[in-house]
Amino acid sequence: MEADAASEGPVSGELVSVAHALSLPAESYGNDPDIEMAWAMRAMQHAEVYYKLISSVDPQFLKLTRVDDQIYSEFRKHFEKLRIDVLDPEELKSQSAKEKWRPFCLKFDGVIEDFNYGTLLRLDCAQGYTEENTIFAPRIQFFAIEIARNREGHNKAVYSSMQDKEGEKKADKGGVKESKTGESKEGEKEKADKEKE
Repeated sequence: MEADAASEGPVSGELVSVAHALSLPAESYGNDPDIEMAWAMRAMQHAEVYYKLISSVDPQFLKLTRVDDQIYSEFRKHFEKLRIDVLDPEELKSQSAKEKWRPFCLKFDGVIEDFNYGTLLRLDCAQGYTEENTIFAPRIQFFAIEIARNREGHNKAVYSSMQDKEGEKKADKGGVKESKTGESKEGEKEKADKEKE
């Protein structure tokens, strides 16, 4: 028991140290690989949590921030024609794109905590976070695009896919698979048979 408590001490100390390091201004570091790794790990944890969220809850009902309405209206006012189901990295990362995004992002300085914090953003919203399908983006850019994807129904594919998989698992375990209407397949068959009579 004492060995466990002793081994937890350094880990806890390391976490406090990493948390402190991540709270310092970026200018106080060069390209410190340990800090970059800590940022990358935090961004990946955020991505995993978000993907689980849109897989388990209908995304159209999600509220990601207290100012979702403001983010969405500003986003669509500034980027009304931006295709968000499958993003073109040039629309986010090119010099001309950065010039368009910068004023939008700065509007949320002080409104969204860590508005410019690095996060991972999926290029194709029908797919998960993979190396090929992920880019690094500021947090407010992530919120703007994902709020729009949720409201416009683009993230529904992830949720539906996971619900279909859950239904198949239940059917494989002897449960009754439900259809898209919410009725069991057996219930639909009985209903059809009664209508024929």
